[in-house]
Amino acid sequence: MKVRTGDTVIVTTGKDRGKSGTILRAYPKKGKVLIEGVNVVKKHQKATRTGSVGQIIERPMPIDVSNVSLKDPKGGKATRVGYKLDGKKKERVARKSGSKI
Repeated sequence: MKVRTGDTVIVTTGKDRGKSGTILRAYPKKGKVLIEGVNVVKKHQKATRTGSVGQIIERPMPIDVSNVSLKDPKGGKATRVGYKLDGKKKERVARKSGSKI
């Protein structure tokens, strides 16, 4: 998985195509990422105690990592991730502009 927590990504397919947001959490074993403001669903929550009321909560759900692309820091469009060796360090770079991520 070439995207990490904290990266800004753009959704490329699905009902939220074109939206962008920051990755809140990554699930590498499942191949999914949780993005703020994307793939938001309404969850009906039952009352937990007597006297309390049930409610409807909106929360983001994970989306497949193949449906998102990293946002280019310079151009602001979707780009792929490449790697460059800087001395002994391996750095991530945007393929479109060549800028560091």
